[in-house]
Amino acid sequence: MSLITRTTTEKTPPPTPESPADAHRDPAPSAPAPSPSGPSSPGTSSPPPPRSSLGGPVRPAPVRRVVRRLGSLLVTGVTKSAAIAALLLLWEAAPRLGLVDRIFLPPFSEVAVAWWELAADGQLADHTYASLVRSFSGFGLALALAVPLGLLIGWYRPVAELLGPLLEVFRNTAALALLPVFVLLLGIGETSKISIVVYACAWPVLLNTISAVRNVDPTLLKLARSMDLSAPRLFQKVILPSAVPVIFTGIRLAGAVSILVLVAAEMIGAKAGLGYLINASQYNFAIPQMYAGIVTISAIGVAFNQLLVVLERRLSSWRVSPGS
Repeated sequence: MSLITRTTTEKTPPPTPESPADAHRDPAPSAPAPSPSGPSSPGTSSPPPPRSSLGGPVRPAPVRRVVRRLGSLLVTGVTKSAAIAALLLLWEAAPRLGLVDRIFLPPFSEVAVAWWELAADGQLADHTYASLVRSFSGFGLALALAVPLGLLIGWYRPVAELLGPLLEVFRNTAALALLPVFVLLLGIGETSKISIVVYACAWPVLLNTISAVRNVDPTLLKLARSMDLSAPRLFQKVILPSAVPVIFTGIRLAGAVSILVLVAAEMIGAKAGLGYLINASQYNFAIPQMYAGIVTISAIGVAFNQLLVVLERRLSSWRVSPGS
């Protein structure tokens, strides 16, 4: 009996010792207990973001961007207005210092007073409205005629060969040289003034549109034709987007021409308009009022050009700027 017991005891394997990994392994993961005080151990939780005195999180980056943006806009505004401010300062100082005759070039302050008086009694608004109606009417009609005709001439060579000699004759004839002809044929009313604006504005738009269509990248045209695009889709997807920048160059030139030509047209047989105001002030020797009309025309031209620039950026937003 003792022999059997001794044999069984010898055959029983001794318990194997635990490995170091098993010795340190936890039986079940448990959530770390939050410590009421003292810094948290690394890896348990990230420290809370800094908070302001009002209790909200501190966000310095957007504030810095806003401040930097405002500073950049301020520097840009000062840089762009420095030349104009210098011109106005010279205009104010030259007559007062006797550098020019004060009768023919009054100080800018007197011109500003005259401008305010014209605006207060409503004369300036009436003359400006009459000029803008004529100018925008002629400008819009010129765009409606010149852009489609320019696309047609630039794309179809037979049309260009047919109308080319006629365009060369009229494009070299100044609009103001034809002003007496327009007055004789159409009278001294609104029709002649709007017609001369249409004639003057059509040429910059027409010539730039023709050039824009003819200078479209041939590689883009080959790729579009390889995709079997129809003629309308080719115009919509390739030709028009590529031609927009050059066309808008002509449109901006036409915008300036529409005001300049109109002022000359209003000096003949008109009863209202900025050109009439300038001409009547000259004859009546109201020199400050004359310069007030000139300043108004300049301001309208700058505002109209900026409007066209914004519209051009919206329509050609796909382009990559050179600085990017």
